Amino acid sequence: MKQRIQTAVLAFIIFIPFVIFGGLSFTIFVYALATIGLIELLRMRKIGKYSVPSILAVALLWIILYKDPSDIIFFSKTEVIMLFVLFLLTYTVLVKNKFTFDEAGFILLSTIYVGMGFFYLLETRDGSNLDGLFNIFYVLVVIWATDTGAYFAGRLVGKRKLWPKISPNKTVEGAIGGIVLACLVAVIFHIIQPVAESMLIVIGVTVLISVFGQIGDLVESALKRHYGVKDSGDLLPGHGGILDRLDSLLFVLPILHFTHFIHFL
Repeated sequence: MKQRIQTAVLAFIIFIPFVIFGGLSFTIFVYALATIGLIELLRMRKIGKYSVPSILAVALLWIILYKDPSDIIFFSKTEVIMLFVLFLLTYTVLVKNKFTFDEAGFILLSTIYVGMGFFYLLETRDGSNLDGLFNIFYVLVVIWATDTGAYFAGRLVGKRKLWPKISPNKTVEGAIGGIVLACLVAVIFHIIQPVAESMLIVIGVTVLISVFGQIGDLVESALKRHYGVKDSGDLLPGHGGILDRLDSLLFVLPILHFTHFIHFL
């Protein structure tokens, strides 16, 4: 526990200044985090990080993270993704199925999943926009409150397992406790720094963030259980890898943009 707390404090000290300053430094930082996160996923599937498919995946990831790639290349993001699919399928033939269709599908889905989440992290921060800074802090506070509430509620009153085959320690009571604490913390945050026009919107968006944050965490747990690994990586002692810490964020931010809730914040 001591190591987890020390690592969490260190990560907080490193992460928050980049979020506050925004701009180019934040963009470079997010590109680095996204690249590490993608490599963590590929390593779960035992795909070499220096292999041709992995290098292509990182290139696609960077294009997905870029706001408008047509500024520098002749293709849209959709066209680049389709070309990437063709390259991967061609590669399965060139290496005579030493690289398989299943691996190609895994790489494609992993790259889009990681790229999409981190792209919307950049979009939410929106350079030096002050509203973007408050939006990220609000989302982070809700996610951290959800994790804290779920942990303590699960330990104190947790009895019914939420999804034992995926994450044995999570309980229904813990999930509900996480949502409740997230709402309480969000209300306090809104009173100190308003994030929407009404408290009702704040509570509604907070419940959405809390629920999908927990789903993102379960997705990461399912991946690790399927591939037989304890953590996505070992970059953060006691906490695992980048995806272990940011799995909820990668799920929440796209959902907020897709549903247009982000426009209320």
